[in-house]
Amino acid sequence: MTQWEYARLEYRATGTFGTDKFMDWDAIFYHPGGVQRWGTDERFDDLRHLNRAGAHGWQAYDRAAQLVGQPQRLHSVVYSLRRPVTGVRTDNA
Repeated sequence: MTQWEYARLEYRATGTFGTDKFMDWDAIFYHPGGVQRWGTDERFDDLRHLNRAGAHGWQAYDRAAQLVGQPQRLHSVVYSLRRPVTGVRTDNA
């Protein structure tokens, strides 16, 4: 049986919800070792942050988006991540 450790990547708009077409976006990575701020993007570009997590063995298994206002604008996207824990024996030997 595989044991997993879990993390999340929060990608949030930092700008106002006015007519600013390209708001700034903050990427924050929460994992068992603590919190890491992965920087601010001038446009929505979560793929490079997902690739960064994937390079360290993290797999995204869920995504939740938050929309606000009328017309609706994307405010945040939270990715749930997991990776197998290495070096853990589960065979009861």
